[in-house]
Amino acid sequence: MAAASSKYVAQIIVAPSKTSVGEVLSFPIVKSCQSALESRDAFTIALSGGSLPSFLQSLPKSFESAGVDPQWEKWHVLLADERCVESTHEDSNLGSIQKNFTSHVPIPANHVHGIDESLLGESSSAVAQSYEDEVVKTLLEKSGGMLDCVVLGFGPDGHTCSLFPNHPLLLEENSFVASIDDSPKPPPSRITLTFPILNKLSRKIIFCGAGPSKSAVLIDIFGESSELSEFAVSNVEGVKAYDATMNDPAPYPCGMVRPEGKESLVWVVDADAANEKFPIDK
Repeated sequence: MAAASSKYVAQIIVAPSKTSVGEVLSFPIVKSCQSALESRDAFTIALSGGSLPSFLQSLPKSFESAGVDPQWEKWHVLLADERCVESTHEDSNLGSIQKNFTSHVPIPANHVHGIDESLLGESSSAVAQSYEDEVVKTLLEKSGGMLDCVVLGFGPDGHTCSLFPNHPLLLEENSFVASIDDSPKPPPSRITLTFPILNKLSRKIIFCGAGPSKSAVLIDIFGESSELSEFAVSNVEGVKAYDATMNDPAPYPCGMVRPEGKESLVWVVDADAANEKFPIDK
């Protein structure tokens, strides 16, 4: 969302505790799913790994509370990034997503889109090209040319997906999926969505993070903010929300994620991550 001042504005939703982050995160995902399925016969959602999948366990209950049919059979789950390992490996994002989320809901197995593991012995670039051609572009066709929802984590170093500070991939302008073989975090070989698809072909992007290690990132990324006094999430007391401008130049890769649509960027954090930047009464 671009404000009249030309500053980019994101919405920040602060959960009162880490234990309530999942329910609060579910709120914008439910809205995104509902909007997508009112318009077309598919809901495409890209997910990160790390701690994020554990926050998705509240989704079924949140759909029920909202009185919204998720129509799981119409969901297509793709990977915002993936380590170049088999899905049974402990580092696999797909494995984490399956364990914490998709195995608990009736999304068809062939609608959960992992990498082509037969290409792992070839190169990470072959894995990335295959994922772009066979998964991402196919799902864009199903969802009107844009991903409906992208849910991302962010690290204390400000990375998101497998887009790391000062890495050449931050300058990628053409590919939707790129490979990286020198990740500063192990394992070194990965694939990742890039800014061309995140910023130009995503209807809604939701960041999620919890804990005091994330606080400095929020302080550096966001400038002025104003509280949204009428905001509420059903079944969760003490939630606060803000509109906040984003600082330029963006100090971290996660701050460079700025989808073009109106009100298309949401950050969901807990009180420890929000700290004094976005205060909340605990």
